[in-house]
Amino acid sequence: MQELFQQVWSGLQQTTPLEFVAVIAGIASVFFSRKEHILVYPVGLVNTIIFIYLSFKYHLPGEAVVNFYYSVMSIYGWWLWAQKDQQQQPVMHVSFSSRKEWQQQLLFASVCYVVLYGFILLMRQWFAKEAIPWADAFASATAFTGMWLMAKKKVESWYWWMATNIASIPLYFVKGLVFTSVQYVVLLLLAVAGWWAWRAKARNNVPIC
Repeated sequence: MQELFQQVWSGLQQTTPLEFVAVIAGIASVFFSRKEHILVYPVGLVNTIIFIYLSFKYHLPGEAVVNFYYSVMSIYGWWLWAQKDQQQQPVMHVSFSSRKEWQQQLLFASVCYVVLYGFILLMRQWFAKEAIPWADAFASATAFTGMWLMAKKKVESWYWWMATNIASIPLYFVKGLVFTSVQYVVLLLLAVAGWWAWRAKARNNVPIC
């Protein structure tokens, strides 16, 4: 246990300013998403753009792809969340997924996993020798699904975010990005809080506070 603590502490001391900014922006964006606040997207873009660079640098091609996808979906989600009706009320509301939508989510995540796993295997042969295909692909596929559902304000997006966070904690730790690994511990806790808040919103149709 002491050795693990020393490893964590050493990793935190080696955190670069760029990683620090990205982590703080990532935590802030999840906080805003729990509040159903549109700032989730511009703040999130700071996080994702930095992590595209860091993911390539630390041989995480799957995470680089997912952060690029995050960036694109952030712009799309920003546009969706900004839509208002004639009474200047948001057009989109937090809701539960139907059985059909659940089936679509599982299919989407499965296809993403297979495609990303094959892509990361190729990347490992070319330049990312230290890539971990199965873990990277799983974290990325669940994140793809979570981001898609968050743009649609689906409660189930938080289940996928929890899966992403659980997978990402050890994935980034073994790569030496300890501060980022700690970020995912915080994000996991925020995802549970976000799920609880959005579930109440969908059930009772009252503002999240």
